Amino acid sequence: MNLSRRPRSIALVGLGVCFLLGSSACDRGIRESPVRPGPAGNPELREALFDSILAMTARRSAFSLPKQEALGFDPLEEMETLREKFIGADSEDALFDALHRLSNARRDRHLSVSLVEGGIRPTFTPGLPAEYDPQPPDPREAPVRFLPDYGSDAGGFFISDVASSDAGEDLSLGGLDSGDQLVEVNGVPVRELVATLSPYVRHSSIPGLRWKIAEALSRETAILPESFRGESLNLTVEKADGTQAEQSVSYYEPESLQWAGRADPTYSGFEMEWSTPTYDLYLPVAGQRAIVLQWHRFESSSLMEDIDRLVTFGEDQGLLDHAIVFDATRSGGGSLGAYAIQRIQPKPFKTTFGTLRLSDVTEPFVQVKREEFAAKALYDSGGPETVDDGTWLMDWLENDLLEALARGDSVTAPVPFKLAHAPKDSDGILQPTPVHFRGPLVVLSGPNGGSHLDQFMS
Repeated sequence: MNLSRRPRSIALVGLGVCFLLGSSACDRGIRESPVRPGPAGNPELREALFDSILAMTARRSAFSLPKQEALGFDPLEEMETLREKFIGADSEDALFDALHRLSNARRDRHLSVSLVEGGIRPTFTPGLPAEYDPQPPDPREAPVRFLPDYGSDAGGFFISDVASSDAGEDLSLGGLDSGDQLVEVNGVPVRELVATLSPYVRHSSIPGLRWKIAEALSRETAILPESFRGESLNLTVEKADGTQAEQSVSYYEPESLQWAGRADPTYSGFEMEWSTPTYDLYLPVAGQRAIVLQWHRFESSSLMEDIDRLVTFGEDQGLLDHAIVFDATRSGGGSLGAYAIQRIQPKPFKTTFGTLRLSDVTEPFVQVKREEFAAKALYDSGGPETVDDGTWLMDWLENDLLEALARGDSVTAPVPFKLAHAPKDSDGILQPTPVHFRGPLVVLSGPNGGSHLDQFMS
């Protein structure tokens, strides 16, 4: 979901509703309202926008029933509870907050709200994604980081790392140290943190939500609500001896902090050989018949090249019979995981299958793919979306998918995921490539792995 900035003489929300509902509906909404549109529109326009977003979500989204059952919620009902707050959002700050919460109510980490050129602009923006700036500056950060305590029944958090200043500045940590359990953050008891912050943090699962909340706590970020943020981070912690301590710590530019790295993965008996955007490779120092891949993400722009490099190196160095420890506990998402699996282990496997929700945006989506295919640019995050030239995907889109749309189907039949590794009529069974690692594969996963890691694991 994008936020569009208002033109000089009309609020952007009004402009957005004009596109969604037609100019006559907008003219009527402005004409009949006793309140003229301001920077965030007027109540009538905001209600029309809310109704439009809800209607488009209902007819376009492919909801996950197992996730809804696991989390005990209905996305549309959850969104509806925000109606009054949305209609009453009479400033740019309030409207951003309302849009942010409305998007997150769907509980899908793939969905986000971004700033765009000419769009509404909240007063405070550090940490917000921006379509006009693919690499916005990182928000300032407190010199303490946190992790969830998954072993705690109370859903606790603890200090996982502390930083010093690269300029030798006193950061006034007041004895805060790794392992200290959080008792209170900015006046919010730790037992209430998840409930307080979950409407503002994109998530698809509760373990993943807690990880992302832990990441956000140390940052001066507009992702978190204004009511929670302060000029400093105010902490109450419980020390190992049971005593409590209070400390207020300032925020600093992230490049000025040097972290102790106490929570970083370490691999005793292994040394790093090289680093790529996809993984870091660690080799044994004492002859162990294993290598370690510290996995960063399934980076489509470089995954195939990085995996091919690994296999070539393994063949040249006599490592193909070594076990691989695949540490994805700090992984991100992406695509092309099956390409890696075919090369880092010796067994056939079945790739995942998926369906596509059919709606009024299906034909425009197919047209975009036609243009990308013609330009030889079927890309996902800057890299190839399929292992072939895209013919498998286009054959399915132009035939099966459009035929299903013409029949009035609401969803397609399942096919190998994204047609990235196999054509539509495949059984999904993929074989190892002729040259591949033959030893055991041990995968370490976790709640911060991204959706593609779930597919990789399955």
